[in-house]
Order: sequence, then C-alpha cells, then structure tokens
Amino acid sequence: MAVLLRHRSDLPPDPTWTGWCAVAGTMPPPLATERRLRDEAARLEAAFDAMRDEWWTLGRALAAEPSGELGHMPTASVYASDTGIYLAWTRVVRDLAAAPETVLVVCDDPWVFRHLAGLPGVTAGTTPPLTRTEAKLAIRGVAARIAVAARVAAAWWKCRGQRANHRPGAPMLLVYGHPGSDANGKDAYFGPLLREIPDLCRLLHTDCRAGRAAQLSADGRTAALHAWGNPLWTLGLPFARWRPSAAARQGAHGWLVRRAAAIEGSGGSAAITRWQMRCQRAWAKATRPRVVAWPWENHPWERAFSRLGRALGFKTVGYQHTVVGPHMYNQAPATNPDGLDSLPELIVCNGPAYRDNLSAWGIPPERLAVGGTFRIAGPTPMRHDPAGPFFVGLSNEPRYNDQLMAAIIPLAAAGLRFVVKQHPMFPYDFQETETLRRTDVQLQNHDGLAGVVFCTGAIGLEGVLGGLPTFRFRPRGYVAMNVMPPNVRAVPVDAETLGAALNDARPPAAVAWDSVFAMPDPALWRRLFQGDMP
Repeated sequence: MAVLLRHRSDLPPDPTWTGWCAVAGTMPPPLATERRLRDEAARLEAAFDAMRDEWWTLGRALAAEPSGELGHMPTASVYASDTGIYLAWTRVVRDLAAAPETVLVVCDDPWVFRHLAGLPGVTAGTTPPLTRTEAKLAIRGVAARIAVAARVAAAWWKCRGQRANHRPGAPMLLVYGHPGSDANGKDAYFGPLLREIPDLCRLLHTDCRAGRAAQLSADGRTAALHAWGNPLWTLGLPFARWRPSAAARQGAHGWLVRRAAAIEGSGGSAAITRWQMRCQRAWAKATRPRVVAWPWENHPWERAFSRLGRALGFKTVGYQHTVVGPHMYNQAPATNPDGLDSLPELIVCNGPAYRDNLSAWGIPPERLAVGGTFRIAGPTPMRHDPAGPFFVGLSNEPRYNDQLMAAIIPLAAAGLRFVVKQHPMFPYDFQETETLRRTDVQLQNHDGLAGVVFCTGAIGLEGVLGGLPTFRFRPRGYVAMNVMPPNVRAVPVDAETLGAALNDARPPAAVAWDSVFAMPDPALWRRLFQGDMP
C-alpha cells in the first residue's frame, strides 16, 4: 500500500504499519524486533548487485565534469563512498512501496530522507534538518584541507633531499608506505622484487608520512613523491574539492550527489589527491622513468597517472594485488570518461580468477596478464573437525562486528564453540567465556576447525580454499563487500539464519588454489621492468 518514511524523532503509532526497517546510518529505533523486515540483508545485497550499472552510469557522467577527477563517488569506489548502499536502499524502498503491506522506513540521514521522500508510494513525515549539518561539514572540510596543506609542505621540506635516490630512466615501483615494507629489499606489495631486480627503484605515494619515508629511503633507492612537490602548490589546496555541477545536484540522484559531495568535502582527500597528481607529474618529467608499476585499484590519481604515462612515453603496469569479486565496482573501466585510456597499459593480476573477473567487466584480455600473488600464502589445506570450534574473522568495520557478535554470543551460550580473531587494525572488545574465546593465531595455523565465519576481507576465501565450511555474514542495513571470485562461494547468512547454518555445516565443493591465485612469476616481472610489454 505505501511506505511511511520517518526519522527517529517522528515515529508514527504502531497500528499504521505492519513491518519496519532502518536505513543504513540510522540507529534502529525501539520498535518490536519481531516486526522488523525479514530477509532485509538478502534484499539489500540483491539491490546492491542490481544497481551496479546505475552507479557506473552516474559515476561516468560525474567524473567527466571539471572537478570530477577529485571525487571518489564518481569512481564507484565501494570503500571510499557509501553512495552505492543508498542506491540499493532506493531500490528496496521502491519495491516496498509497490507491495501490499504498509512498511515503516526509518531514516535519520537528511539527504537520503529527502531522496527517498521523492519516490512513488512514499509518504514522508517531517524532514530532518540539513542546513546546519552541511555548514558544519563545509567548515570542517576547510580546516582539514588547511591541515593537509601544512602537512605536505612540511613533508616536502623534510623529503626534498631524497631526489638523489632516483636515477633517470630507472624502472620504478610506486607504492604506499605500508608498515610491512622495509629498507632491506622487501616491499609489502611487490615482495622481493627490489632485491631481485638491482636497478629497480621505489617511489612512495603522498599518503606516506615524512618519517616513514625517511626510514624506507635509507636503502638509497626509495624516495617520497613529496620531494618533487612545490610549496607554492599548497596555497591552492584548501580550495581543492569535488564540486558537482548544478545539474548533477538537481537531477534524479541530486540529493545523493549533494550528500556525497558534502561528505567528501568535509575531509582532505581531494587536497591530497591534487597534491599527488602534481607531484607525480613533476617527478615523471624530471626522471623520465622507463616503466612504472603500482598496486592498482583504479583510484582518481591512478587514472591521471595512466594518462600521464601515455603523454610522456613511459610504460604503465597496474598490479591487481588485492581481491575484486562482484562488488569492487571501481576496478571496472565503466566510470572512466575516456574508457580504457585511463587504465594502465597492462594490468598484472594475482591469479586467473580475478583476471577473468576484470575481463568480464570490460578490460580486454590483451591488457591483462597473470603475475602471481605476493600477499596470499600458497595452497594451505586445513583439517576440518565438526567437533572443533568455529573460527570468526572480524571485519575492519565495527558496525558489522557489532551485529556479527550479537548473533554469535547467544549461539556460544547455547553450546557452540567459537574462536574470534580481531582485525589487526581494529581491536574489538568482548567478554570471553568457555565457548567464546579470543585468538591471535592465523586461520591456517589452527588444527581442526568446524568452519569459518566472516563478514568482509579475504579470510573467507582462505577458508573455502582450505576446504572448511565457510559462512559469509550479511549485516542489516549495510552491504558487506563480497570479494569472492566467480568460481568460489561461501554460504550467505544473516543474524536469523546463522545458527541453523552452523548446525548444518558442510565442507564446500573443492576449489583448486591455482584456479584462483598463481605463484609469483619473477621472469614476467623482469621482462616488464625492462620495458618488454606483452
């Protein structure tokens, strides 16, 4: 019959609706849990899958605008922008409005509320205030960009002597300042290549702090991009932000575009992107590299760098070092206004599964190669023991962890055993019991597990490849990114279905490790750094 759209301070009386749900970002109101929308997580993920092309089309149009290269939302980056979740919620609400029942949709987000209020069949209450929120974000953004300007100016001063570490025409790794890298030939993204290829040098992205750059540059072959900066450029950084056009702000997605611009504009990401682009251009003109490889994820600065390589005549190699799967939409060329021209000349994949994944998204096979993985351990069979504990790999998203642990704690109290490993960068506190224990042991080093429960990350992929029953938890309100390649599947579960699934845990169909990943191919990398492109 209709959707009643309300925020938490304007809830209607119970008799006017039969079920309810809370949009992402809204704390669930104190309403009867038994009347909460069933299968919400599955509905939302299906909508997220279905809206992919819509985001790609919107992103491509926004990226073509004058400041589009500074925005993350136009790239359809699922980790840097949550717009995709609200495009999915749009589809869910539209379907609910067409159903016979009356459903209460609770949304506190002022932009999303206004966007949903415009859908057919939606009856909206009072709108949440917006003007003060936008003003606060704008002020915070100016302060953040001033802070970025001050930081990079200081980094330029501290790093300027590192220019001498790079020889003209040398092959190059362009990488982030990962804590797993060192000055003794190890790089967290490219393994031992610095040791194995003597003339290879390393360039550090501008997100690397000056102190860390000083540590890594002790090898005499590493330098920070900051060194090629110009302190005069910092004067414009406080004004660097993504500014969608008036037409984009007023179109069918206008409120979501306005929201994304306000949130991205509340931080310093556009300023550091602008600084990165200017520094990488100055570096390339000064050093004229032979070939540059970097951990590729199709971010705005990478698109600019690929175009820069074509303009200046050096080879560009993107290394698909991480996972892709069905949800990493930014790794497709669909949002690039110039299509394939903003991609590296060659993308080296960590295995055949993700190569095929990228090919299906429109990257020509001749632009793809398999170079192996430096970050994922080789085949590691794990012993399945139905009487053992379930391994729980927590996410880097605390909101997902809250829901997962809320679902697990009652199961542990009922007798199922769990060992919980927190994310290394995001500690999570919980009360241990006889059946709910904390562990610091890596998954592959456990002997005898009943299965694996995870929400995001590659831990689930390791579980399936190791032959263990593996369950992918889907939280309410949000979409946890599915990074499984097309030939690998974990059992999807939510808070309502987790218990039954664990009590019927069965090993997955066998998936060969080398159907997903490949061992590193040093010979390929040597040829590439000599400029010998396939």
